[in-house]
Order: sequence, then structure tokens, then C-alpha cells
Amino acid sequence: MFKGNLGDLIRQAQQLGQDLKSRQEELARKTVDVSVGGGMVRMTFNGKGEALSLHIDPEVVEGNDVAVLEDLVLSAVNEGVRRSQQLMQEEMTKLAGGLNIPGVTS
Repeated sequence: MFKGNLGDLIRQAQQLGQDLKSRQEELARKTVDVSVGGGMVRMTFNGKGEALSLHIDPEVVEGNDVAVLEDLVLSAVNEGVRRSQQLMQEEMTKLAGGLNIPGVTS
């Protein structure tokens, strides 16, 4: 009886590992778009928090105000990381299926 339960538990753990790997690959394909400064800086991130693209409106550069550009880029990066982490948290919560797993669900 114990062996059957242990075998089931091992199969479930293996399935969970496969599901997790699949979700991580899925997250890498999902994107989050961020726009700050009225669209003057736009970035795209994947669900893993990696920056994929950056667009800076030429108007920001023409002003030669490096501090403003730096602030806009930092704001875009921080917002993109926050939103991609939120996307990851949502996906991991779905994977956990309502189970309260520390570090996966809040």
C-alpha cells in the first residue's frame, strides 16, 4: 500500500516538474508592454522579466536632458519588471491549482 502511494506521489511530482517547465517556456513567449512619459519611452518585456525592446522618442534626446531620459528609462524598466513578475505570479498560481505553496502563491 505504501509503495503505491509513494509511486503516485513521485509521478505527481514529475508531472508538476514538467508542468512548471512548460509554464516557464510559455512565460518566455508572453510579453508585457510598458509606456512611460506619455509614450516617450516604451519597452517590451517577456514573462521572465527580460527586456526585449526599447524605444525612445527622438524628442527626448533632442532636449539633451540626460537626467530626464535616465529617469524615464529607469521608470520603464522598473514597471516592466514589476508587471512581468505579476504575470509570473499569476501563472504560477494557476499551476499550483489553488494549493498554498510558499514562494509560488501569495
